[in-house]
Amino acid sequence: MNNFLFSNRYNLAVFGLLNIACAMCIGLVIARVAYSESDRHTGLIWNLFLAWIPFILAYLAHAISWRRITLYIIIPVIAVLWLFFFPNAPYMLTDLQDLARFSSDAPLWYDVIIVVWCSWTGMLLGIISLHLMQDIVRRAFGKIAAWLFVFAIIPLSSFGMYVGRFVRLNSWDILQNPAETAMSILGLVIDPSRRLAAFILLYTIFYLFVYLLLYSFSHMLVEHSLESHAAPEQPATTQPNHARR
Repeated sequence: MNNFLFSNRYNLAVFGLLNIACAMCIGLVIARVAYSESDRHTGLIWNLFLAWIPFILAYLAHAISWRRITLYIIIPVIAVLWLFFFPNAPYMLTDLQDLARFSSDAPLWYDVIIVVWCSWTGMLLGIISLHLMQDIVRRAFGKIAAWLFVFAIIPLSSFGMYVGRFVRLNSWDILQNPAETAMSILGLVIDPSRRLAAFILLYTIFYLFVYLLLYSFSHMLVEHSLESHAAPEQPATTQPNHARR
């Protein structure tokens, strides 16, 4: 048991910290409701729940043992569901625009920490789930395919964020009303607006920048750890013996 905890200490730490972050976000929202008797920002709790869905799906797909039935049936099904729900994680970045609506029932700085903490937590859930799915693609098809997967998913998620923010469609609509949802999305694709193009471009660049930065930073830490273990220990320096007077 101790060996399992030690070998998985970083995975457990990430999972625990994400849970703590969500608990803090929920606590901040509840405190605001109690203070102001207003339900503003309560929707962030639902958005956090939706952001956890792609994380859980990616974790399950990554943890499944690679057998024929899982590789060709179970993992693809989970991957499709993950793709439907993945935009919910970075979508919380768009909740920052709610700060533009002035509210006198609570201090602005308090609303800032609520929205920023919730959006940052959602973004991290999305980044981790994307990394897990990238690793699945890497193991199945190689590194090039894995990075092509990343560069394709992030623009798609930006498009999904736009649909959720401005068309007011969500992942449940795809499952409940697939035909109507498909027609709405097809209309955007056939006749895209400048706002749609600018939104997808800017959010894709931003999310890709954050993902590449965290990816590079994590691998930098691994390389430094390997170098420190591979470096030979320096012998302790000894002072020369002088003749005692």
